Amino acid sequence: MHEASVPAVVLAAGEGRRLTPLTHRRPKPMLPVANRPLLEYVVSAIAEAGVDRIVLVVGHRQERIRTYFGDGDDWNCSIEYVEQSTRLGTAHAVAQVESVVDGPFLVLNGDRIVDADLIRRTRERLLEAGSPVVSVTPSKRPSEYGVVELDGDTVVSIQEKPHAADPSSLINAGVYGFDPDIFDAIRETPQEAGELGITTTLASAAETESISAVRYRGTWLDVSHLWDLLYVTAATIDGGQRGSAAGAHESAAMADDVVVGENVRVGPNATVGGATALGANATVGSNAVVSNAVVFPDAVIEPGAVVRDAIVGENAHVGANVTIAGGSASVVVENEVHENVEFGGVIGDTAHVGGGVTVEPGTIVGDGVDIADGTSVSGRFETNAVVRRG
Repeated sequence: MHEASVPAVVLAAGEGRRLTPLTHRRPKPMLPVANRPLLEYVVSAIAEAGVDRIVLVVGHRQERIRTYFGDGDDWNCSIEYVEQSTRLGTAHAVAQVESVVDGPFLVLNGDRIVDADLIRRTRERLLEAGSPVVSVTPSKRPSEYGVVELDGDTVVSIQEKPHAADPSSLINAGVYGFDPDIFDAIRETPQEAGELGITTTLASAAETESISAVRYRGTWLDVSHLWDLLYVTAATIDGGQRGSAAGAHESAAMADDVVVGENVRVGPNATVGGATALGANATVGSNAVVSNAVVFPDAVIEPGAVVRDAIVGENAHVGANVTIAGGSASVVVENEVHENVEFGGVIGDTAHVGGGVTVEPGTIVGDGVDIADGTSVSGRFETNAVVRRG
């Protein structure tokens, strides 16, 4: 089989519940990283690897993905779509493509940035081995992923998110190679908590057949939690992908590692510090300070505001002299406490933060929340909440 004829299946149907409120209106793979959707980095790497056919498995808010990527012409490949109407896990998502693949194929996560080289190597190994292929990479947070044990380049076991794992453990890097036999294996996979996980399928398969591992140490960026968006943005723009700062006042100070969308306005004496992405039509008022931040399109940060280590949603309004000071926080996500996270917080889409408000580190302000002037807020505020002083 010619290498280019091995299609890539990209799993992009998930809701991204741990990333609310940012995923209420957009699917997780469409979160902006340096002003490009996370999924675009995946599609670009696949195309760079010489794959000319991509199947996107879509679900939650799928119209955003379909509209942006279309038929794939802009990436010099063909893109088609398969719907996962109910999200029942990664193996279930893979099963949705059974009718559209007829030979070996690759599978990638739509929310994980990797190099084209890993995709090439996984494809080569798949065509050589003729058996399932799993990519692995070292991780400092192995308990959050599937931990893989190897004997040479053969998978011995896969454990999904073990409670205790060696800090230098190899984890599942999220690029796979399969042939159509995988669909029978998925049908035999038991559900766990109502979901079919591809690592569960592979863990069972490893007991009876040889699964080949591709070791990888290149770019591997994953957005699992809100604060990861800051880290991944910083890692992506390291080295300076600065856009046109034509809308910045001559007295504004702009760091080199800032990405600027179209029609961004930065007022007099404002400071835009490093590792910051300003989305299209965003406004940063005079004397404001924005640093280590992701500012979505059409957001307004008024004069004198300080926004550090934070995410400001689309059409959100941060009032004059607001302080989001950033720094270390404890953040609760789905009843799990994450300690010592460098995270100023999130201001959801269309939220309005009044003048002089203090936002404590780790605060999560939902979509459409209205916070009155002069308030001090902390914790989590659900969609359309109204916060008054007193």
